[in-house]
Amino acid sequence: MGMRESVGAFPTTRIEGMLWSAGAVRVAGVDEAGRGAWAGPVVAAAVVLDPHALEELLPCVRDSKQLSANQRTAAARVIRARAMAVGVGTVASRVIDEAGLAFAGQLAFWRALRSLRGTPDYVLVDGFPLWSDEYRQAAVLQGDQHCLSIAAASIIAKVTRDDLMRSLDRLVPGYGFAAHKGYGSVGHREALLWRGPSTHHRRSFRPVAALDGEGALGPPA
Repeated sequence: MGMRESVGAFPTTRIEGMLWSAGAVRVAGVDEAGRGAWAGPVVAAAVVLDPHALEELLPCVRDSKQLSANQRTAAARVIRARAMAVGVGTVASRVIDEAGLAFAGQLAFWRALRSLRGTPDYVLVDGFPLWSDEYRQAAVLQGDQHCLSIAAASIIAKVTRDDLMRSLDRLVPGYGFAAHKGYGSVGHREALLWRGPSTHHRRSFRPVAALDGEGALGPPA
């Protein structure tokens, strides 16, 4: 079924293979992107791999953080073409502020799974288990590094969120969202200092809360 031993940072289908052998055909890997950003949504993805269509995935799928933007984009195209199903769930910054990051992450996981075509037989989640007993599941520590379906989900989540942040940059110019994707870069700090938070910033996050808009200096002369 395409199983192999780990080579460097490449994830394997060792866990999926055991589940496939036990009769769980539709195994969904789930991961999220944007958890530590100061602005923009949390995005989760769920990917159900086809155990008979792994040859193209094994060479190009890794933890999304270990790939360049171009490599992630190319891998995402392969994943969408070869996976049995791909689902995405998005939760806005307003919900993060109102309900907390942990809840928002769980909601993104849930939305990603519910958007899949068909119901998974088993779910593999990166790090945190689902707050639900609807699915048989396992939380996999550092799953995006070791588990192919979770690594695939990390790529889909990251590519989807990056695209959303580029769109947000066009809607709300001046913060540099297209460059830093909402994370705490020097440029982002400076934009917050001059402009104050936008409606897409997570005001419950300490660096953003320090500038509530009233304390912004305004644009340079």
